[in-house]
Amino acid sequence: MSPVTGARLPLLPESKEAARPATVSGAVFNVATSIIGAGIMSLPAAMKVLGVIPAFVLILVIAFLAEISVEFLMRFTRSGETTTYAGVMRESFGPLGAVAAQLCVVITNLGCLIMYLIIIGDVLSGNQPEGEVHLGILQQWFGIQWWNSREFALLVTLVFVMLPLVLFRHVESLKFSSAISTLLAVAFVTICSVLAIVALVEGKTQTPRLFPRLDHNTSFFDLFTAVPVIVTAYTFHFNVHPIGFELAKPSDMTTAVRIALILCAVIYFSIGLFGYLLFGDSTQSDILINFDQSSDSAVGSLLNILVRLTYAFHVMLAFPLLNFSLRANVDEFFFPKKPLLATDTKRFVILTLLLLVFSYVAAIAVPDIWYIFQFMGSTSAVCLAFVFPGSIVLRDSHGISTRRDKIIALVMVILAVATSVIAISNNIYKFFG
Repeated sequence: MSPVTGARLPLLPESKEAARPATVSGAVFNVATSIIGAGIMSLPAAMKVLGVIPAFVLILVIAFLAEISVEFLMRFTRSGETTTYAGVMRESFGPLGAVAAQLCVVITNLGCLIMYLIIIGDVLSGNQPEGEVHLGILQQWFGIQWWNSREFALLVTLVFVMLPLVLFRHVESLKFSSAISTLLAVAFVTICSVLAIVALVEGKTQTPRLFPRLDHNTSFFDLFTAVPVIVTAYTFHFNVHPIGFELAKPSDMTTAVRIALILCAVIYFSIGLFGYLLFGDSTQSDILINFDQSSDSAVGSLLNILVRLTYAFHVMLAFPLLNFSLRANVDEFFFPKKPLLATDTKRFVILTLLLLVFSYVAAIAVPDIWYIFQFMGSTSAVCLAFVFPGSIVLRDSHGISTRRDKIIALVMVILAVATSVIAISNNIYKFFG
């Protein structure tokens, strides 16, 4: 995807630094980090609900549809005169389309940033899901103190780790932190795999269900509540334009997305299976909470600590990448006629701090990531990933859609809307039932 002359590039000032094309490897790491995010934490819980085989099929199908939807977005972007997701929606559906895209990006990214902070809080300071107490690493090491409370630990993390990273003004500047973040995710999956294999050899694992168990506690419609979790785990479309327009050729972005999706599908299935093997029906919505349990050996205890720390650091380094597109869309929504955000230091810093403060307050108020996953996966995330790209193809404002494109887009939109409506309806029924 190459920039169109005169188009509005969020956070990309016209400078020699911005003119240098990004690398494909950097794009792969940035895309992979955008994808993996917090979604990996709830994959074992989703596999517990769906069973191994349906979860595996769903992971592959949604990855395949995500690649198609990105290809749709890039093709229509190159045919138009815009460089943003909101711009593509504006060309197809007018100002309301642009506003819908911006609101969905804001809701999705802000929700993800809140989930990141919840995960970090779970690791450092523990949680109490359904009254069951799980201590954080700091509490296990030093006992329960005021300075290792959830509020204080998150505040220190935001100020000394997140803030320096979110002040970068180019996506390419985050390629090294994204590379480290992706490697930490791989390390997390590797450690989980080792723990699961050891437990399997020692006969301490439960036999995983290959298919869902439907009984008086679980209905067929309950299975749809796991679908939004996997949809959210593959929603990275808000970063397609910022990452793609820093590359030299459109084909580079296609290659980066494909490699990243394959890598993430392998990671998702691995952590889903091994996490489910380790904890069975006691798997929490945030699997990191499960790793607070004591082990029979010093090595096991060390691995439990490492598995939590590696992913906590992963989300710390993934945080600025999602904050990047969130900040750009908020600025474009509220200040469409202002100069580029990267050229206005005062506006840039104020907006960055406001987003950090809001994310922090929300993470303290909402303790469970499962509910945020279901909400986003049934609303904003599914719109960004499938409904909007499919609708753009069906609208075909540039006259470039083929009959095959429209059939695929129609099926994509119908499946996305149907599963989301069922998931939302089921959650409402259970809430008031």
